[in-house]
Amino acid sequence: MTSILGISAFYHDSAAAILIDGKIIAAAQEERFSRKKHDPSYPFNAVKYVLEETKLDLNNIDHIVFFEKPFLKFERLLETYMAFAPKGFKSFSLSMPIWLREKLFQKKFLFDKLKQHDKNFKNINKIKFSEHHYSHAASAFYPSPFKEAIILTLDGVGEWATTTVAIGNKNNLEILKEIHFPHSLGLLYSAFTYYLGFKVNSGEYKLMGLAPYGKPLFKDLIIEKVLDLKEDGSFKLDMNYFDYATGLTMTNNKFSKLFAQPARDPQKDLLKEFHMNIAASIQAVTEEIILRITKNISSKYKIKNLCLAGGVALNCVANGKILKEKIFEKMWIQPAAGDAGGSLGAALAYWHHELKMPRLEFKDKMKGSYLGPKFENDLIEKNLNL
Repeated sequence: MTSILGISAFYHDSAAAILIDGKIIAAAQEERFSRKKHDPSYPFNAVKYVLEETKLDLNNIDHIVFFEKPFLKFERLLETYMAFAPKGFKSFSLSMPIWLREKLFQKKFLFDKLKQHDKNFKNINKIKFSEHHYSHAASAFYPSPFKEAIILTLDGVGEWATTTVAIGNKNNLEILKEIHFPHSLGLLYSAFTYYLGFKVNSGEYKLMGLAPYGKPLFKDLIIEKVLDLKEDGSFKLDMNYFDYATGLTMTNNKFSKLFAQPARDPQKDLLKEFHMNIAASIQAVTEEIILRITKNISSKYKIKNLCLAGGVALNCVANGKILKEKIFEKMWIQPAAGDAGGSLGAALAYWHHELKMPRLEFKDKMKGSYLGPKFENDLIEKNLNL
């Protein structure tokens, strides 16, 4: 029996998942226990829960896999700050102490956190690291019912990648193409989330929900000024409009001047027709980019199945457009498409990619996403009557 614990943490949506001989036994997000939305902390409660479901002590777990590689992420931060220097020194000076104290030495940091579960856990070499986008891709492909599929991953940023195209075949998964930071569809969408006065990495769904109330009047302006979009869906952002690479905000004054209004202050400014039109416009741009990418990869690779993961894959409206256009015969989207699903992807990637274990069946292995704690009716009634 081989057990693998997957962990995602320290940015947002911390989570844990556990496999026994490649089968998903349990998975849970820390926010469900802590009641802190998008909780980024070490997922103590989620790890505790998945261990309890397997009835194994941590010391008996064979492999522990973290969903990304901290050193690669640190390299990206340093290279970005150097590329934009001296701009961004304040952001640099604020982030570096945290990296040097905790994140850079994440293996030891994780080891110390894991020992809280089991004082007998002493083998730090059980801790391994996956790559952020590989974890996403694995979370989408390996639980899917497809023997072969194209896997499209879209998010803010992992280590360097922001968009990846991969091919999955049985237990093999290979990333073929990448778009790198700072050019990011996820961060573009988050920049508009910020501009509309919603919280980044939290309020994107509000932007998506606001979009149908407006008209995409600014779609052409965004494509013409803010990004360089190619026919195949690849793109570059004009970083003169953004501050997220080195600054403390997502957008800047030039961005506000382009749309002739400052960023909305959620404490003072009501949502107006302008904001609805902005939301409709960036939603339309996002759909345009995703449709161009999916049409291109469908034509190029001649594979009929598509898997999706990454935070942008939570944009169900854009996903619906792919379905409506009939670009692929079948689609499968990881329900936990954001970073929470990275914990599951990291574990699955280790089982199939590193340990070379075959996929024995091709069906939806997410069990309807009922992988977390369950509560019996009498317990629910008892708590309601308290």
